[in-house]
Amino acid sequence: MNKQENTNADGTKRSLSNRHVQMIALGGTIGTGLFLGASTSITKTGPSIILVYMIIGIFFFLMMRGIGEMLYQDPSQHTFIAFITRYLGQRTGYFAGWTYWIGLICVGMAEITAIASYVQFWFPHLPAWLIQISFLVILTSVNLIAVRIFGEAEFWFAMIKIIAILSMIATGIMMLLTHFKTPTGQVSLGNITTHLSLFPNGINSFISAFPMVFFAFLGMEFIGITTAETKNPRHVLPKAINEVIYRILIFYIGALLVIMLIYPWQSLSAKQSPFVQVFSLVGLRAAAAIINFVVLTSAASSLNSMIYSSGRHFYQLASESHGRFMSHFKGISTHGVPAQGILISATLILLAPVISALPYVSNAFSLITSASSDLYLIVYSLTIIAHYRYRQSADFMPDGFLMPAYKVFDPMLIVFFIVIYISLFFDSSNWLPATMGILWCVIFGFFSSRERSTVPTVPVANDKLL
Repeated sequence: MNKQENTNADGTKRSLSNRHVQMIALGGTIGTGLFLGASTSITKTGPSIILVYMIIGIFFFLMMRGIGEMLYQDPSQHTFIAFITRYLGQRTGYFAGWTYWIGLICVGMAEITAIASYVQFWFPHLPAWLIQISFLVILTSVNLIAVRIFGEAEFWFAMIKIIAILSMIATGIMMLLTHFKTPTGQVSLGNITTHLSLFPNGINSFISAFPMVFFAFLGMEFIGITTAETKNPRHVLPKAINEVIYRILIFYIGALLVIMLIYPWQSLSAKQSPFVQVFSLVGLRAAAAIINFVVLTSAASSLNSMIYSSGRHFYQLASESHGRFMSHFKGISTHGVPAQGILISATLILLAPVISALPYVSNAFSLITSASSDLYLIVYSLTIIAHYRYRQSADFMPDGFLMPAYKVFDPMLIVFFIVIYISLFFDSSNWLPATMGILWCVIFGFFSSRERSTVPTVPVANDKLL
């Protein structure tokens, strides 16, 4: 493939190889929610947490099949938000685009705040703001140089996470086969099956585990965002998405099973990473430092992806806008990246150290981040409605990467997202962010409906409402 064929019409470059995309897909599936949050979710529901991960994993896989089908039909799109605009109208796309972009910025701010705390594990006297600015400058530069450099960075970030999980699984299997004894008893299947109960801490704890696990999966959709800058996207994309289900089984279900084989789930400490607890048992004194390094790379990976994704989303917003201000962000740099979109996104993420330094703001910052994460549910729902309308449109590609039984699974997905949102109200710590999410939809939704920088979308042939 020559240089011209590697360049899109808008100037962006198809520099990501199959190796990059597969590892970005793996990295997007595995987040700090597993490394740090698994203990909390296990202590909530015990072994039934496996069922929660399996249910949510299946629905995420179905959502990715829907997104993948649309991107397969038109791999030139930088974000799946473009399909919301195309099939649900400019103003709905405007609402979804800004909502998703703001969510990315808030998550990026949370990640950069977490990075500072991880680095301070080794350098407690180093100012948090200096750490945050340093990491942001480095990762923004990585994104500005070339998409291939971003892909290479994500490849190695993902590799570190994968090695850590596979090492823990191998350690657990070794402990099981050698009948290893821990201070809490022998490593065995009995640690899972003894007094097995679906609701060991009550049905409310079981239900409240769903949003916790759901948000651990956020970021999986980044696989699709790389499509426009991937070599041979119609070859790479189906493989990357189809393998999502295996990644969930190995890296989430496998890791959780091993953790509970080693520890009776009632003995796990919710305040410490389960990985630290497992490696400490086999005498690895540096377990805490090693896992701190892993979660640091995981947070850096997430921040790197947030910068990449938010830059592309802002570029998409600019491309779809007819406002004078947004016209400044429609350009692609000589390196083939939307530099202005990346820079404005990174600048807003840079507000994190400023906000964190303000008195009494930590809870508000956490609240805003939680509320923005809740809004992903709204955007995901709109994406699935867009997929349904795509299947009813003249654009539909019958020989493409088809989502199976879309007339059944698309409505099921929307109901699932609604149920997850309702489940937020079963946990007192989530009801306020969930309420803020609803208020955002009402207020910004009204503003979006009156936004004049958008124009009516040309009706899609054969459109039918869901």
